Amino acid sequence: MRDSQDELIRPGTTRRGARRGFAAVVLAATLALTSACTGGGGDKGSSWQGGGGESGPKASATITEPAADAKDVPAATAVTFTTKEATETTVELKDSAGAAVEGTLAADGKSWLPEGALKYGETYTATVTATGDDGKPATATSTFTTMAKPGKQVRVTSFLGDNQVVGVGMPLIVKFGRAIPEDYRDDMQRRMTVTAKPAQEGIWHWVSPTEVHYRPKEFWKANSTVTYKVQAGGLPLGDGWYGRSDLTVDVKIGPSFVMTVDNHTKRMTVTKNGKAVKTILVSLGKKSTPSSSGTMVVIEKKRHTVFDTMEELGPEEGYRTEIDYAQRLTWGGEFIHAAPWSEGVQGRTNVSHGCVNVSMKDGAWLFANTRMGDPITVKGTERKLQNGNGWTDWNMSWDEYVKGSALPYEPPAEPGDATGEPSVEPTP
Repeated sequence: MRDSQDELIRPGTTRRGARRGFAAVVLAATLALTSACTGGGGDKGSSWQGGGGESGPKASATITEPAADAKDVPAATAVTFTTKEATETTVELKDSAGAAVEGTLAADGKSWLPEGALKYGETYTATVTATGDDGKPATATSTFTTMAKPGKQVRVTSFLGDNQVVGVGMPLIVKFGRAIPEDYRDDMQRRMTVTAKPAQEGIWHWVSPTEVHYRPKEFWKANSTVTYKVQAGGLPLGDGWYGRSDLTVDVKIGPSFVMTVDNHTKRMTVTKNGKAVKTILVSLGKKSTPSSSGTMVVIEKKRHTVFDTMEELGPEEGYRTEIDYAQRLTWGGEFIHAAPWSEGVQGRTNVSHGCVNVSMKDGAWLFANTRMGDPITVKGTERKLQNGNGWTDWNMSWDEYVKGSALPYEPPAEPGDATGEPSVEPTP
C-alpha cells in the first residue's frame, strides 16, 4: 500500500445484487497484521481455549468465504466474516509456507481484501480474531486453495503512465482488453480505488464496456498527487474470463490552467491558478462548420502537423494545410491552433472549419503553457458538443456523470462519521 497518510477517494459500496457467491469489497484503512490464536483446523466458527472453569469469550467470529477446505477459489478472493460483540477485529492470511499476506479491511468491517492477487494453485489459511470488552479473543479459521491459472485472461491498461504531469481536467482512463459484462462491472469497480492528496470527491464512470473513466466532482486541485489502483488480477469478469493482473499508477496534477472562449466576444480568457493572466483574440468555426460549445480538455499536442480533409470533404471543400501549435480537443477534428491566415479577422469574424484559431504568437504561448488534460470551455456557438467526441467527462453535470457508475453514488460522510460509506475518506 501507499503512504498511510494519503487520502482515499472511492465510490459507494452498496451491492446491487448477490448474483454469485464471490465476495468483492472496496479498499479502506490499511490493517496491520497481528498474531492471533487459532482454533481447530478448518473450523469456520469461533474457537477459544481457556483454563478449567473459566468462561469463554463474549465475542465470536465466523468466516463465511472462502469456506473451509474450498477448492478453485478465485485468486482475487476476499475474506468475508461476521462477528458478534466484538470491540476489536483482526484478520490474518498466510500461505502454505506461513508467510503473511498484507491486506485491507473494508469500511463496514465485514470483509478483508489482500493487497494483491493471490498465487494460483496455492493453499492459504485465513484467521479472524474477535475480541470483546472482556478482553478474551475468539478466532475462526478457514483453509482454502486457489484455482489454477486460468487460460482466458483480460488485459487491463492505463492510458496514463507513472509520474506524468497532467492538467486539472484530466480524467483517469482504464481500458480492458475485452468487454466487461454489465453484471460484473460493480465487482470490478469495487476493486478500483483512487487516492489523492489533498482529498477530493470523485467517482468512476463507464464510458463503454471496455473503458472506464474517473473524475473528481470539481476540477482536480492544482498540484495534487493522485494514485489509482485496479485490483483486477484473478477477478472473475464473466464467461470464464479473469483479470490478468493488478495495476497501480501514480500521477501528478499540474497548475490550474483553464481556457474559456466566448463566441460573442471572439476572445479567449486564460486563468492560471484562479487568476486571469491573458486575453487572446480568436476566430471560431464559420456557420457551415461551427465550433462545438461545451467543456473539452487538451487530448494531444503537435508542434507541427498537416490537416488533410481531401478524402473526407472532397476536392471542392477539402484542404491540405500545414499547421503549427496544434492542440486536439475532439476526435472529430477540433483543435486550438495557430492560424496566421486569419489573424486579420481574429476577434471579429469566424472563418475556421470548427477549430479555435489564434495568432502565431498566441499559439506559441499557449503551446508552451498547456499540458494534456487542461480544460477549455467554448460558449455561444451554434453546435453543442456531443458527449464522447473527445474526453467529454466535464461536459456532463455531476448528477449526469454519477449515472455512469456501476455502483450507487453515496455522498461523503460527515467528518467523524465512521459508519458511513463516503466517497472521500481519510485513511487512518
